[in-house]
Amino acid sequence: MSLVSKNNVATNKVELEIKISAEDFDKACEKVYRKRVKRIEIPGFRKGKAPRKVIEKLYGEGFFFEEAVNDLYPETVSGAVTEAGLEIVCPPTADVTEISKENGVTLKVVCTTKPEVSVKNYKGIKASKEVKEVTDEDVNAEIERLRNRNARTITVEDRAAENGDTVIIDFEGFVDGTAFEGGKAEKFSLTLGSGQFIPGFEDQIVGHNTGDAFDVNVTFPEEYHAENLKGKPAVFKVVLHEINAKELPEADDEFAKDVSEFDTLDALKDDIRKRQAESNEKAAADAFENKLIDAVIENLEGEIPEEMYEVQIDEMIRDFEYRLNQQGLQLDMYLQYTGMNKDSFRKTFAAQAERRVKVRLALEKIVELEKIEATEDEINQEYTRLAEGYKMDVEKLKEIIPSADVAKDIASNKAIDLIRDSAVAE
Repeated sequence: MSLVSKNNVATNKVELEIKISAEDFDKACEKVYRKRVKRIEIPGFRKGKAPRKVIEKLYGEGFFFEEAVNDLYPETVSGAVTEAGLEIVCPPTADVTEISKENGVTLKVVCTTKPEVSVKNYKGIKASKEVKEVTDEDVNAEIERLRNRNARTITVEDRAAENGDTVIIDFEGFVDGTAFEGGKAEKFSLTLGSGQFIPGFEDQIVGHNTGDAFDVNVTFPEEYHAENLKGKPAVFKVVLHEINAKELPEADDEFAKDVSEFDTLDALKDDIRKRQAESNEKAAADAFENKLIDAVIENLEGEIPEEMYEVQIDEMIRDFEYRLNQQGLQLDMYLQYTGMNKDSFRKTFAAQAERRVKVRLALEKIVELEKIEATEDEINQEYTRLAEGYKMDVEKLKEIIPSADVAKDIASNKAIDLIRDSAVAE
């Protein structure tokens, strides 16, 4: 491979002309031939034994060209990008401008490069920091959450259904007098007031008693995911089989002993107040830091290529899809439930992706300006921390995550420390 030329064709766009010699190209074609010949049958030759020249004469000289170029492409382009001294932010686009046995291959590759940015006034930023006071209402609300978490479920037979109850129902939905797909279930468990069903459905179960059979009249929302139901009035035939309610424990010393390490309710409340105060302090510190970062990126100047935002969105979607999969859901199913298509789904990440890109560029510039570096000890400590989090062997993790990436993250965190330590809280 040889880098023939390097030309700036636009802001943050560089075109590289790359030459693959005839000799290297022929070796790649020979490698492809040896890989594919086992599956090729030519009259007069045993399967897998036809000579390369015979195959090329029969199917054309370029029979192995495309796969050979694809095999050479990653290493060829990577080497050229390194030789050109470029830091690219997304996969390049390439065109083959010449290809032949005699002359080899010529590629023109357009690279999107990391933008040059400037950032000013990142020291001494003024921002407000407000720590929320812990009130008695906050403590009591946490006690109520603990009571609900430790509630037992009882079957109610002496009253009608109320919001907060969990009812067991059969239902079947009809639009224009015809049952529709997905609108029927038996012995379905529904918590009233949860908003699990379309608006109006759960409200019309409230007030009914066990054994009641009744109609629920609703209208599907205009943005409903099923096209055939959008905006349509529907009637659900409902049978109420069972009403279940939560029975909450009394908030007293015995309750405190059951749900905590404390012997009295007052001691439990004191601990809740302490932990909420710590949580409020952390939330305030995080909010303060975010205000500082917002101020920094407001002072960021530079022409940022759109491709950087798109790559960030791709990463965020991959992470979102991974977390969905962990819950047993597929992305297509999620989009169907939420009534979104892939374009509208991508747009939901746009603002956050833009912020992440700008924050990264700003911090990297501050690292450069302040000559911030990660020490070897810091890198090793970070590897240890990550290994514990991923429950992996440190040496195995080092094979997966390059030390340069770890060092870059440490340096960026030091830049945040610098911004925060020099800031002025108002």
